Amino acid sequence: MKSSPLFAGLVYAVAFMLAGTLLASLVLLGTNIPEKSWLGATLFIHGIAMLVGGAVSGKRSGGKGWYHGGLLGAMYTVVVWMIGFLAYDAGFSKEMLGLAVVALLAGALGGMIGINLKK
Repeated sequence: MKSSPLFAGLVYAVAFMLAGTLLASLVLLGTNIPEKSWLGATLFIHGIAMLVGGAVSGKRSGGKGWYHGGLLGAMYTVVVWMIGFLAYDAGFSKEMLGLAVVALLAGALGGMIGINLKK
């Protein structure tokens, strides 16, 4: 049975996000770069995670890769926002809006790449 393209993409995206976050945390631990200056790095990590997740989702979907990748980006943004809201009582901010834009665009691009990776 074929698994859901969105679920598979979300699993891969979360795995890459966790790996990127761990790497960034180790860099933060070993340097004295202020934590507040890492917004660009955070968006880059989320963008790479969405590119990979979108590619997986697009490859497994068999069609409309941009749609599946963009939908994955929307789901990913909602999941990240919900975690921030429940864990830190964080509302929807301009940083979250930036994440939504990056996630939607990177997910859609990844979905298009994933469709073209299919044999």
